[in-house]
Amino acid sequence: MRTGSELWSRARELIPGGVNSPVRAMRAVGLDEPLFVRRASGAELETVDGARYLDWVVSWGPLLFGHADPETVAAVVEAAADGTSFGAPTEREVELAAEIVDAVPSVERVRLVSSGTEAAMSAIRLARGFTHRDRVLKFAGCYHGHVDALLASAGSGIATLGIPSTPGVPSGAAHDTIVCTYNDLDGAAAAVARYGEGLACVIVEPVAGNMGVVPPEPGFLNGLRRLCDASGALLVFDEVISGFRVARGGAQERYGVLPDLTILGKIVGGGLPLAAFGGRAEILDHLAPAGEVYQAGTLSGNPLATAAGLSVLRRLRDGAVYDELERLGARLEAGLAPFGRVQRVGAMLTLFCRDEPVRDYDDAATSDTDRYGALFRHLLERGIYLAPSQFEALFVSLAHTDADVDRTVEAVADFSA
Repeated sequence: MRTGSELWSRARELIPGGVNSPVRAMRAVGLDEPLFVRRASGAELETVDGARYLDWVVSWGPLLFGHADPETVAAVVEAAADGTSFGAPTEREVELAAEIVDAVPSVERVRLVSSGTEAAMSAIRLARGFTHRDRVLKFAGCYHGHVDALLASAGSGIATLGIPSTPGVPSGAAHDTIVCTYNDLDGAAAAVARYGEGLACVIVEPVAGNMGVVPPEPGFLNGLRRLCDASGALLVFDEVISGFRVARGGAQERYGVLPDLTILGKIVGGGLPLAAFGGRAEILDHLAPAGEVYQAGTLSGNPLATAAGLSVLRRLRDGAVYDELERLGARLEAGLAPFGRVQRVGAMLTLFCRDEPVRDYDDAATSDTDRYGALFRHLLERGIYLAPSQFEALFVSLAHTDADVDRTVEAVADFSA
């Protein structure tokens, strides 16, 4: 078996940058090579070199019951014995759709896909097809997958028309993207007043998780709902991260604001590649083959992924799950609070290396990333694995324990001493 260093050398020969998703690289935290994982169980990772780590990443959030959860694994094994892919409807697809509709307040119909990026892309297409409008309003620091039209960053002023933030995206792809500041309702209102006649949708992470955890300020989500109602635009919640994590019904349940469309991922697939988008029936019925907006996918509703998703979602009907996640999350928040700015919603939180509150991307960007990198390396040496980026979250799972929280807090305290 190859060592991690040998695998890293080989990976760079075969895979751009040596990783299959940029966030897996360690350069942002001052390390040359990533961890190569051999196996994982509960809240612990084991690398190919035999090192073990307490894992607060848990595959970037999907594993609410931890790694190699026995019930999920059993469901996937049972499904695999019947076949791994059919390209035809199955009973589990219908059951998973029913589970999603029952849980998420705004969803009456749902379409299953394979990734959060695919779900976001399809939701935007549907919003444009339903409204017969082109413009999309998004918020700086909110990530909605690597969709051309949504890879735009904020400029100066209240709102700017988006420009692509990566080579390979033509300027025309982001021409109809308007970028505003998260938690700035006045700025969003000004943008809607200026561009609203052609606005298909406002898309937002109701709890931002891709600039670190940034909760919506009181009235922000309600205000977006009012702006969409007044302009005829659809409100789209990207709940890939927050869905089934901050509540069974996601952020829309927690904050009591219903979008027109919802994007789901991560937990909805139980750790396998599955995502979804859903919303009001009158909107979803515009999707092919019922309607004229085309969307398709050979592996959509894959039987292994739907089995995993059902295994997880059915257990989330028990409110005790969220009581325990809230308790553990609060304990971790309280323990880390003396060492930086901790922002938490439910079972997701970020320790920002700064003292002041973070309410938008500009605030997050002023965090001390060098200090975070040093903290990351300090914890890794002590067998604790955080996200290799200041602008991500720690994810609490039911596999974590009070002892895990205490161990983490003690290691951070040792770094800060």
